[in-house]
Amino acid sequence: MAPAKRIRAAVIGAGISGIVTAAHLLKEEFDVTVFERSSVAGGVWVFDNRKPLEPAYPSVLPSEAQRYYNEIDSHKKGTLQIEIEGLLHAPPGPCYNGLRNNVSTPLLETTLNRFPPGTPDFVSHSVLREYIQEIATKTGVLDVTRFDTEVKNVWKSGSQWLVNAVTLKSDNSGKVSRSWTLEEFDSVIVASGHYHAPRIPDIPGLADWKQRWPHRVQHSKSYRGPDDFKEKVGMVPLTGYHYFRSNWLTEDKQNFLLIGASVSSSDIAREVGPIANKIYQSHRNGAYDLPANFLPENAVRVDEVSSFEIRRDSNTPLADQDPICSTITLTSGHKLRDIHHVILCTGYHITLPFLRHLHSDTTAPQNADEKILVTDGTQFHNLHKDIFYIPDPTLIFIGVPFFTATFTLFEFQAMVVAKVLSGHAKLPSEEEMRKEYRRRVQEKGVGKGFHSLRGVEVEYVEELIKWVNEDLRRLGMGGKVLKGHTEGWHRARREHLERVEALFGGVRR
Repeated sequence: MAPAKRIRAAVIGAGISGIVTAAHLLKEEFDVTVFERSSVAGGVWVFDNRKPLEPAYPSVLPSEAQRYYNEIDSHKKGTLQIEIEGLLHAPPGPCYNGLRNNVSTPLLETTLNRFPPGTPDFVSHSVLREYIQEIATKTGVLDVTRFDTEVKNVWKSGSQWLVNAVTLKSDNSGKVSRSWTLEEFDSVIVASGHYHAPRIPDIPGLADWKQRWPHRVQHSKSYRGPDDFKEKVGMVPLTGYHYFRSNWLTEDKQNFLLIGASVSSSDIAREVGPIANKIYQSHRNGAYDLPANFLPENAVRVDEVSSFEIRRDSNTPLADQDPICSTITLTSGHKLRDIHHVILCTGYHITLPFLRHLHSDTTAPQNADEKILVTDGTQFHNLHKDIFYIPDPTLIFIGVPFFTATFTLFEFQAMVVAKVLSGHAKLPSEEEMRKEYRRRVQEKGVGKGFHSLRGVEVEYVEELIKWVNEDLRRLGMGGKVLKGHTEGWHRARREHLERVEALFGGVRR
């Protein structure tokens, strides 16, 4: 008798969600290939001092959001073509030098790797990058990963998924070469994350500001640290110090406008606080805005931006220390003047450039049909449990939910996927999955909040575990049941919730 054919699975992305997925598929003896367009594993936790090319202003349609970059930015004078090719093929992520986790390491720890004894609850991005890379090495995922390889197109042909990918290589002379592959897989798992395509709001005058002062307007994805702005003004070190951040003095301190009031905006405000004269944080009273007491003392929260004005004399070149010679109008009617830098902390599009046939940019989210995956870029459609594509559950997504413990949540999803694809757990019928999905849409509505697990992460995991374990026991595989969150995890979660409660107390508006 011929041996059973191994199931071939393609995993797109080598961040934490892709690595844990590939690891659990390898445990089930799948034939796994991981596609990663950068040169290392680690996803958003990989710090790259290079800045990504700026997107178009305003942002383009979600299905094209990673393809159209600002013309000024992508044709910088003196930039080598090899550098442009590299930035387009594998854009640097949003990781900045001071980035740390805001979910404690005990909540992040997976079953695949322990953090070293004594690891603090909150650590630098480098610690988390190394942790993810250790998982890849220990589990054999590193051996099945193709780095510098971008997936360009994915489609179904008969019973197989076709994956078209390109690998970018460069030699010592600077010559760039590409090699293309087209392969068949039984399943495709999308684990490419959410932080690729910046969402640039269509605010009147913003595109003009970007065109006139391209280095004064940027998305937070390009932020790397306060050093980005340190050389823009006369810096005077305190005696005995060498530019330690908390000890910077400036002859001409700068004014910043941060658009958006969520995590990245508050982090940037805190980091640039010591070198700033004034920080304005524009907000819309959004559901994900952090309290104003997260801001430094020289920051003030202001209303939403209505427009960016252009003065007739604004073509005059600016010296590094000069503020932009135009005003910004808020919805309240107030005007901001003497702004040096505008940073857009406005989030990202959900986009699947390799599945464009499942995009419909012009369809409103509430009008999505039973095939569409992405409409306006605020959410995914037609996923069962935020994992399985209902029309064809061999197309799978890991890492969709947010307001979670991320690493551990993604691993539970990966465990479930491995059991389903191996035949050890059975999905409901398409009709049943569709019925549950419709009920969820009615309860939660459409938009970004659709994927939020705030307050219900534990219940979500318990539901997944219960479903899979019932099927395992039915097959006589009770010895291989999945285990849910540990008591240590629950203890860390209680501590986390207490910390959040303390932080959000005494809110300053």
